[in-house]
Amino acid sequence: MRWFWVDRFTEFVSGSHAAGIKNVCLDAEVIDEYCPGYPMLPPTLIIEGMAQLGGILVAETFLFDKRVVLAKVGRATYHQPAINGDTLHYHVKLDKLQDNGGTVTGTSHCDGKLQAEIDLMFAFLEEGTVVDGPLYDPDDLKGMLQIMKFFTVAVDKNGNRFPNYDKLESVD
Repeated sequence: MRWFWVDRFTEFVSGSHAAGIKNVCLDAEVIDEYCPGYPMLPPTLIIEGMAQLGGILVAETFLFDKRVVLAKVGRATYHQPAINGDTLHYHVKLDKLQDNGGTVTGTSHCDGKLQAEIDLMFAFLEEGTVVDGPLYDPDDLKGMLQIMKFFTVAVDKNGNRFPNYDKLESVD
């Protein structure tokens, strides 16, 4: 993940759902340059933000052992633009897991109003397909999750805090 399109996790329940926020700010060039004169977050980046939450939700279900990638946007409906100063509240729910991937549904709300609805499909890359090895260095992935406050809010289905994940530890 080169860029974060989620600022912070606000909730994470293993195998169930995740929530997070994205602040829309003029200091991000993409906000100012996407639609000159009308600063807004490009809709594709709203998809990416929810895909980041959903991909982590799917990957965590497998203890970060699977190489999870966004495979398809099944549906994306936008009800209002995300403009400078907005805080988007993302929520993704795990719908289905299979041997080759999973699906999530996501919503974005702004000021209590539905902003977007999105259905996403994720696939698992098999070893030797496209790239060999993990998609991210374990330290990098762990660092990204720490920055987004994942470990602060993440719980299992019984409400217990998570232990360390073996796949997120460096092999030296």
